[in-house]
Amino acid sequence: PCDFPVIKHGRLHYAYGEYFPARLGQQFSYRCDQYFVPPSRSSWDYLTCTPQGWSPEVPCLKTCSKSDIQIKNGFFSESTFTYPLNKQTQYKCKSGYVTADGNTSGLITCLQSGWSMQPVCIKSCDMPVFENARARSDGTWFKVNDSLDYECLDGHESQDGHTTGSIVCGEDGWSDKPACYGKNSFSVKSCAPPPQLLSGEVKETQKEEYGHSEVVEYVCNPGFLMKGSHKIQCVDGQWTALPMCIGNVLKIVIFKEEIMKKHNIQLKWRRDKKLILKQMTLLEFTCKRGYNRRHQIVHFEQPVGKENWHNPTCG
Repeated sequence: PCDFPVIKHGRLHYAYGEYFPARLGQQFSYRCDQYFVPPSRSSWDYLTCTPQGWSPEVPCLKTCSKSDIQIKNGFFSESTFTYPLNKQTQYKCKSGYVTADGNTSGLITCLQSGWSMQPVCIKSCDMPVFENARARSDGTWFKVNDSLDYECLDGHESQDGHTTGSIVCGEDGWSDKPACYGKNSFSVKSCAPPPQLLSGEVKETQKEEYGHSEVVEYVCNPGFLMKGSHKIQCVDGQWTALPMCIGNVLKIVIFKEEIMKKHNIQLKWRRDKKLILKQMTLLEFTCKRGYNRRHQIVHFEQPVGKENWHNPTCG
């Protein structure tokens, strides 16, 4: 006979004390708790009294859900949402990221305690393409902050005259291009300080001279958004294209009647006394009837948010 069953992570559908001890062959239906299933994987099953005791011996098996785990910079490659005990599933890393052992994908297993591990996808750099140089390492991939030493081929040297160099793997890739040049070959030109950016500035302290392939980064002033790459590069004496800083902050502009009357001006096309406009929006003025422009050098178009605002004047 079998005593009343204690089902870990489950319960009998109906259980009355007079049914136990149960006789051999007698069955009782049961259901498992959330995240657990019977060995049959169905929503419910039977416990059977056998000479060895209750069968199945482990009535409720753990299941694992995708919602239990988050993969930063990665994703599950299968559409299944829940997995039974001991079932494996594959995850993949996004482009530019690898698993902890350097692969683009990995496997995790559903265990009684949950998933076997927290998948990790880390930023990586592949072995770069060398120009007249070779690596001093046999690695095939590198994680962020890893350095890679290289040496120039015979008869070559780096732009600064060295025969060895080192680059670092960063979030945006390698810190520099591992390149060497013939000692008697034409050397590339350096660049003057980077050009000024309207409504922005260079992020780091500027130098008087920048070598070929050096990169500088720009940031926009508060209230402006950058359009284009935030970095430019020195290429044989010339800087690559500048980004643009575009006004994004709304500004309230109030036109005082006494000031407008003093300068004998009015807004062109509109008569509003209060406007809400984006930074650097052009406001166009015109002279009041009977007046002409007094100063031709003062623009009759003024950008909102400009620090040195000059009211045009008509006389």
